[in-house]
Amino acid sequence: MNLTTPALLFPAISLLFLAYTNRFLVLAQLIRQLHDREGGQVRDMVFRQIDNLKKRIALIRWMQGLGVLAFLLCALAMFFLFIKMDLVAEVSFGFSLLLLVLSLVVSLVEIAISTRAIEIELEDLARCHDVLGDGRDNG
Repeated sequence: MNLTTPALLFPAISLLFLAYTNRFLVLAQLIRQLHDREGGQVRDMVFRQIDNLKKRIALIRWMQGLGVLAFLLCALAMFFLFIKMDLVAEVSFGFSLLLLVLSLVVSLVEIAISTRAIEIELEDLARCHDVLGDGRDNG
């Protein structure tokens, strides 16, 4: 292993952070919109969404934390290679890869939960449609 091996992960991890940060910002915006939309009246659908959003926030925190640790271990691997401590560098790089994979697995779980959030919205829309009718003149 040489210095360029862990260096290859730097752009990938940076892009991953960008994606995670974007997911967090979108989630924060959704929470604000939900708060503004509901005001003082909270419906059952909103309680389900709040539970979903709490889970997603926790998962995003884990995704980011694991990604940061992966990035740090990758940088340490480069440092250890620079000072000719190859075995320590390889171990550090191996743990970096493991943490990166764990971060991606948590991301996959968060994506699954986010699709559930969309299903909750669709269920609420369908329920409103059933209550109000389809809006077409059937006469």
